[in-house]
Amino acid sequence: MKRYAQLATTLGERIEQGLYRPGDRLPSVRALSEEHGVSISTVQQAYRVLEDSGLVEPRPKSGYFVPERRELPPMPAMTRPAQRPVDVSQWDQVLEQVRRAPGGDFVQLGRGTPDIASPSLKPLQRAMVHAARRTDLQSLGYEGIQGSLPLREQIARLMLDSGCQVPPSEIVITTGCQEALAITLRAICEPGDIIAIDSPSFHGAMQALKAYGLKALEIPTDPTNGISLEALELAMEQWPVKLILLTPNCNNPLGYIMPDARKRALLTLAARYDVPILEDDVYGELAYAYPRPRSIKSFDTDDRVLLASSFSKTVAPGLRTGWVVPGRYLDRILHFKYIASGTCAPQPQMALAEFVGGGHYEPHIRRMRAQYQRHRDLMTEWVGQSFPAGSLVSRPRGGFMLWVELHPQFDSVRLNQELRRDNVQVAAGNIFSASGKYRNCIRLNYSNRDLPVIEAAVRKVGACATRLTAELHEHAEEPLPA
Repeated sequence: MKRYAQLATTLGERIEQGLYRPGDRLPSVRALSEEHGVSISTVQQAYRVLEDSGLVEPRPKSGYFVPERRELPPMPAMTRPAQRPVDVSQWDQVLEQVRRAPGGDFVQLGRGTPDIASPSLKPLQRAMVHAARRTDLQSLGYEGIQGSLPLREQIARLMLDSGCQVPPSEIVITTGCQEALAITLRAICEPGDIIAIDSPSFHGAMQALKAYGLKALEIPTDPTNGISLEALELAMEQWPVKLILLTPNCNNPLGYIMPDARKRALLTLAARYDVPILEDDVYGELAYAYPRPRSIKSFDTDDRVLLASSFSKTVAPGLRTGWVVPGRYLDRILHFKYIASGTCAPQPQMALAEFVGGGHYEPHIRRMRAQYQRHRDLMTEWVGQSFPAGSLVSRPRGGFMLWVELHPQFDSVRLNQELRRDNVQVAAGNIFSASGKYRNCIRLNYSNRDLPVIEAAVRKVGACATRLTAELHEHAEEPLPA
């Protein structure tokens, strides 16, 4: 770990332990430089990391301070799904979510789209032009089935940050993370197999289960620590689970980061039942704290974990460039990759290899982490001000999604219908459940840099949700006399 990162970690631990309390002034740059025997620039860089993580705030001519804590809405409790194998439903609702392209006055708060208007993506635009102008026309031909070697080399380097040492020869480029998940499911599973998943869970993965005739076994999940290992073990005792599918880092839609101890315990449990794990790490790079969290794959010693990810959430979804690290399943993954799409378009791969290799990816990611963390705090504040009293709100530690739980009888599908007149859409909670649970929840995207537009849209959602909740109370039966 670099010295500025070590210093940032040390100061962050002191803040978390309460050695520095909200409102306290932190040591000066010069004092820290002398205390730790590092340069002024190293201390300044450490403070920038802490500022990006929201742990400190600079004040002009006064130094750095621990920010005052705001009163936050309460968080949701552990989820309670059915805990039995079910066929995946909700396709009509998912189709409604993804059918309409963004644009015009339509405010899409429901799609998982990152900020693609960041100035830090200018080098990517130049790289796309360079790839298109290649005189050897290589960008118009077929790439090898595993994808561009220069890009796989850059991905292997990026994966070191998550604790993984993977050679480029073990990486397969895919058309986004969705294809990585889909071909992995096809490579490992047969129709009728049971897949254990965290709940709520990414609707795209569940629709892949539906397409391949697989059954989802939803496991209770904590918004802070992730999937319940106790419930998972009980499920594996009762049912022949073929695969465990989960998103442990910056989970979609809850935003938690699974603690390392629980990641290790999950691996031990999977080994006991000889079950592979499919880890979706597509949001892992967007963790607000530095360094980014380790992947489950980084603890894997018996080649049990397959890791899927992409540049769709970190850079741009239109590039449709993801990857899978299949381990022992490499040959089968290549077979189903060939069947699904043969190979991936060369031009985005060339551009991404140039973007990452040219040193532009890391500053872009730092910028996005800081932006998304600020936006999380703002959206949490707007939700607390405009949503019905008693609403429960997640506290994401990365990514750009907020999960809101409303009155138990609230109908998020009807909410979306009502919001059409306002040209706003949210993600109805039932699409994140195989059985249609969480209809009283919604997911909100806070990536958009146009904050006045997003604030206005969130307040419209809150006003509509408040009205619908009031109607629920009006139509409720009178309470029985005491």
